[in-house]
Amino acid sequence: MSIRNPLPAAPRAGHEFATLAGGCFWCLEAVFADVTGVIDVESGYSGGHTPKPSYRAVCDGTTGHAEVIRLEFDPAQISYREILEIFFVIHDPTTLNRQGNDVGTQYRSAIFYHSPEQKATAQQVIANLDAAKIYEDPIVTEVGPASKFYVAEDYHQEYFRRNPAQPYCAFVVRPKLAKFRKHFLGKLKK
Repeated sequence: MSIRNPLPAAPRAGHEFATLAGGCFWCLEAVFADVTGVIDVESGYSGGHTPKPSYRAVCDGTTGHAEVIRLEFDPAQISYREILEIFFVIHDPTTLNRQGNDVGTQYRSAIFYHSPEQKATAQQVIANLDAAKIYEDPIVTEVGPASKFYVAEDYHQEYFRRNPAQPYCAFVVRPKLAKFRKHFLGKLKK
């Protein structure tokens, strides 16, 4: 039984999709679910070569997929640039194929763009962050075209909301959510 309705195959009129990888999808989903202008967000897999990958296969590192979120947003309420600004605050874009203790290509930092405008914005945001020397090390975030998106298994959807006391949620997801709220209080859903 599904716990929620999946996002449509294409964004609704006037909306856009963004697909982001920044380590475990539970962290990204928890943050972006709280962002004003984000209509919905779902966890899944993208950027790989194996059709219909399972969580286990993705974790084994053999499918080439990253754990991602695909979110639908209303650009009248939040810009793609603002989404990327949040993205770069809540994960470490300088560690290749790693976020904290999560190691492997499935945990890489990546932006999968859905239009030439999104590609240009992503490249500009990264260039600006590098020029400002926000991070001690260079940004290694992959920027590539959005490919086939596979929705993750139901138990991954809204994971933090349903499992806040689970140790990973308490010690990894919750601090990222707190960091988002500290830096972007004005972007928090009411």
